[in-house]
Amino acid sequence: MVTIDEQQALAQVCDRLAERYPAVPPVDIRRAVDTAHRRLDGRPVRNYVPVLVERAARETLRAAEGPRAAVLTAH
Repeated sequence: MVTIDEQQALAQVCDRLAERYPAVPPVDIRRAVDTAHRRLDGRPVRNYVPVLVERAARETLRAAEGPRAAVLTAH
């Protein structure tokens, strides 16, 4: 069960990632956060879910950023 506190923490994760990756559309950031969050569904201990979600989403965004950066520097 997702609590209001967890929802607020995930919204803050989206905000931090949007600041860190300004070139990434907010919908892509939200998708990365939602995907990472779904992987933790059903886990009984929820204290660290926002931290784990942020790490996983950051890795996803960083991996997606790599090919874009290579294309931008090639031109």
